[in-house]
Amino acid sequence: MEQQFFEQRTDLSRLSQAVAQIKETLARVIVGQQDTIDLLIAGILADGHILIEGVPGIAKTLTAKLIAKSIDAKFSRIQFTPDLMPSDVLGTSVFNPKTIDFEFKQGPIFGNIILIDEINRAPAKTQSALFEVMEERQVTIDGHSYQMTEPFIVLATQNPVEQEGTYRLPEAQLDRFLFKIEVKYPSLEDEILILNQQHQHKTVDQLAEIVPVLSAQDIVALRQQVRGLYVEPKLLEFVAKIIHETRSHKSLFLGGSPRASLAVVNSAKALAAMKGRDFITPEDIIGVTPAVLRHRIMLTPDKEMEGVTPDEVVAQIIQKIEIPR
Repeated sequence: MEQQFFEQRTDLSRLSQAVAQIKETLARVIVGQQDTIDLLIAGILADGHILIEGVPGIAKTLTAKLIAKSIDAKFSRIQFTPDLMPSDVLGTSVFNPKTIDFEFKQGPIFGNIILIDEINRAPAKTQSALFEVMEERQVTIDGHSYQMTEPFIVLATQNPVEQEGTYRLPEAQLDRFLFKIEVKYPSLEDEILILNQQHQHKTVDQLAEIVPVLSAQDIVALRQQVRGLYVEPKLLEFVAKIIHETRSHKSLFLGGSPRASLAVVNSAKALAAMKGRDFITPEDIIGVTPAVLRHRIMLTPDKEMEGVTPDEVVAQIIQKIEIPR
């Protein structure tokens, strides 16, 4: 047992080193946003898709592109627009006159890291095209199923303020995202630093210098390490109590599903591994729960009118439940 424990610790230290390299690489271009970067890395290690929400101009797309650039894998970017069709995303069958047959031409969804910019700009028909591929990692066209190559990660951005020309994401699609990350405005100190870097043209020079830190195979191997982390039964019970409480809370119209429970455990494992630990703590669970739940729970109309946020309700729920020690 001791030998297995030692080997696992060695592997996790390599994971921690890779995470530190990615953070150091991103810090050359991105100022601040440490929480966003931590959750993005944790989401990738937990094998989850990530929704990034924030107003325009706060480097949502840039951060996602830099994360993708730090991983040596096939990257695709899809700009969602109101006239985008499902075939523009998934691909379509094209007639080949040489073989006198139809051949499937893959769409941009076929890749390892897919950046979907402004996901809420496409109509329901196009958004529904993502249901199967996000959950089952496959696309079915004309009765044929095409498997995605691992790792397969969807990073989607959306603007919470603009309403004209946007379509609300269905709950079933939102539930397929592991995290919803809310990117805030930078602090005054960070904004001054951004202006200084731009003024000195540092950012432009350093974008080209970013080199991959991990390969696609590394990500698959690290995910296996993360899945193998130990979780005490009382911590699993703690997660179950949090999610169960969302289903009967007076401020909520819709609570978390069992998929939310699994998402909390898997992402808490990733967060613990990033810190070099082969076990999770209550702090890891509390750290990821808001990002896991804020897009899965739905406030009652009166609480929404009062300006209550999902994060506030999640904080109330956690405060109410005894934290295991």
